[in-house]
Amino acid sequence: QLVESGGGLVQAGGSLRLSCAHPHFSPDDYAIGWSRQAPGKEPEVVACMSNDDDSTEYLDSVKGRFTISRNKNEKMVYLQMNSLKLEDSAIYYCVADLSLTAQSMSVIQRHDFSGRGTQVTVFT
Repeated sequence: QLVESGGGLVQAGGSLRLSCAHPHFSPDDYAIGWSRQAPGKEPEVVACMSNDDDSTEYLDSVKGRFTISRNKNEKMVYLQMNSLKLEDSAIYYCVADLSLTAQSMSVIQRHDFSGRGTQVTVFT
């Protein structure tokens, strides 16, 4: 089970922090990340972290603005989103894959597990 929180309305240029609780997933076994899907578009992984060495991958359009982090003890994953743009508006999903590198996870659209999502809407 993956449970997201922290979405909402934010003005362009603002910040949001998404949180994902994964009480049943061992952080040592699952790569974890954030995927988003905007209306009419394919899902895309915006940030992910491998389970073994905590290496990360980011979508090019969010590099320097988004940061993924995790607290293994609390089984939480976060996505800090700064300098938000209109095109960042989407439903954001917390996703998990068994024993994947971040590089591999970043290019797939279907994941072993996915939360229900949280809406992020950026307005001017």
